[in-house]
Amino acid sequence: MAPKPPTGARELYAGPESGPEKPFPVKVNGPIVKGFGRGSKELGIPTANIPLSGLEIGGHEDLDSGIYYGWAGLNLDDTNNKGTIYPMVMSIGWNPFYGNKVRSLEVHIMHKFGRDFYGHHLNLIILGFIRPEYDYVSKESLIEDIETDIQVTARSLERTAYVKWKNDEYLKTFPEGGEVPAEPSDAVAST
Repeated sequence: MAPKPPTGARELYAGPESGPEKPFPVKVNGPIVKGFGRGSKELGIPTANIPLSGLEIGGHEDLDSGIYYGWAGLNLDDTNNKGTIYPMVMSIGWNPFYGNKVRSLEVHIMHKFGRDFYGHHLNLIILGFIRPEYDYVSKESLIEDIETDIQVTARSLERTAYVKWKNDEYLKTFPEGGEVPAEPSDAVAST
């Protein structure tokens, strides 16, 4: 059973100033699939969901349930195969408020899109852990914490040691014909 959220002020940043520490960075990817349909409709915070099997790439299926942050590469233009990079905050877990029976991987891309993009490919570099998964007493308290997670992500990614990961080629390399890219390397990002 997931714990209740703590009371009091939240940390303004996640991760050390010096940059990601093991096991980060974690690189995962997959096609965007339909989720539970709650992000946009119920919470006002849309998510792009990828299959949980995306964590198996590089052997990361054992990541703890919780909230993470990093960069997302999204290819919406099928002709250039390069994509665009966005900040992201994501949940890996059971969503105890909703009592899910299936673990999910839900990514909130910090950008307003005018349409859905199911079937397009998403590459993620997870740079750090924000907090564990909690069981909320109300939808309002869940939304409030998610909004704080978004603010923590924005501040955390502005730091030099995290900004440089935005240029990692992994985020910009998309499969042709729907194939998953080769296993990601743990090479240091270019500056």
